[in-house]
Amino acid sequence: MKKIDAGVLNVAYLESGPADGPVVVLLHGFPYDVRAYDEVARRLVDAGCRCIVPYLRGYGPTRFLEASTLRSGEQAALGADLFALLDALKIERAVLAGYDWGGRAACVVAALWPERVIGLVSGDPGYNIQDIAAANRPSSPHTEHRLWYQYYLHGERGYAGLAANGKAFCHLLWQQWSPSWTFTDATYAATADSFSNPDFVDVVTHSYRHRFGLVAGDPAYAEIEHQLTQRPPISVPTVILSGADDGVSSKRDDTAAVRGFSGQVRRQVVPGVGHNVPQEAPAVFADAVLEVLSSSRASTESA
Repeated sequence: MKKIDAGVLNVAYLESGPADGPVVVLLHGFPYDVRAYDEVARRLVDAGCRCIVPYLRGYGPTRFLEASTLRSGEQAALGADLFALLDALKIERAVLAGYDWGGRAACVVAALWPERVIGLVSGDPGYNIQDIAAANRPSSPHTEHRLWYQYYLHGERGYAGLAANGKAFCHLLWQQWSPSWTFTDATYAATADSFSNPDFVDVVTHSYRHRFGLVAGDPAYAEIEHQLTQRPPISVPTVILSGADDGVSSKRDDTAAVRGFSGQVRRQVVPGVGHNVPQEAPAVFADAVLEVLSSSRASTESA
């Protein structure tokens, strides 16, 4: 475990692998933490990569530097946190790999600062930048049912429920989102401790309210949010990993899944896997990272 001041955070992160290896930043989602990448990181280190696995804002030992900072969970904040971490660690370029919230942070940086990104691995929905202006358009009843947890967190009852029953709430989401994954109590407990972060409830509820336009964002990220409203394309080499049994992400065809990408992109549907792809299928996830790394090297050599 290491810690470093980066932007508005003191970021706790795991680091492994050779200092001179190609850098891979592995980014967890909600409600998960760095444990999702234990096996992925081991495989990548064996392949010569330097792996950085941070706890996102509101998770584990990561802390805000100032009490006055808005505990925002908006997409621009997640992207800014990742960009600040790259700067703090003096990482010029890295493969960014993530899913859920972590995939969103990776997509934001890949879209707005592609010069810092070797390649991208993103879980569903692939182009994971929110279209907040369209967020209140109703979807099919089936889709609305999958998003029950977001609507629950919009109100004060949901805030109080997450504060009182956070670990049980998140355990239920693990079960619903990865119905074919038989995880143990010990596996869940190893991650659930991260939900005891004092900012977890505020950051999570702000995230699910902001994405529907129900609360204001942090003014410090207003320019980034404005850029994201333009739906900037992602041009870096990308692999999208979709769990075939994912209980929360929308089921889409390949054509819809690769929208938003202007560069080389490939989508892979992983059978028998739910939402937490790196922990459920670490070999597939690690191979995807090595694929985009190889693609980038090939492009550089042919240039």
